[in-house]
Amino acid sequence: MKKIEAIIRPEKLEAVRSALEKAGCGGLMISEIEGHGKQKGVVQQWRGEKYKVELLPKIKIEVIVKDQDLERITKTIIDSAKTGEIGDGKIFISSIEDAIRIRTGEKGEEAL
Repeated sequence: MKKIEAIIRPEKLEAVRSALEKAGCGGLMISEIEGHGKQKGVVQQWRGEKYKVELLPKIKIEVIVKDQDLERITKTIIDSAKTGEIGDGKIFISSIEDAIRIRTGEKGEEAL
């Protein structure tokens, strides 16, 4: 099992969520976060004054998938979140040792 953590633009949330649902993704977790990448924020202008916004709003989507679904789900996220501009986000993949469904006690992939 793998855990996919995708950091995306807030305006892409609905497109990514919908694409994951169509791809057969069983469940996901969504968090509103703030952060910055290499660009270290952006400079904006308001009422003629320029100011720097260092922490930008982002969305973090977490999905646990079977190993054989990893490539398909990752591609689904990329295809639905990509704009081609700086700040599109990142995807992090890590291994999951085990999963347990609390209600039934099912373990491993059956718990997904």
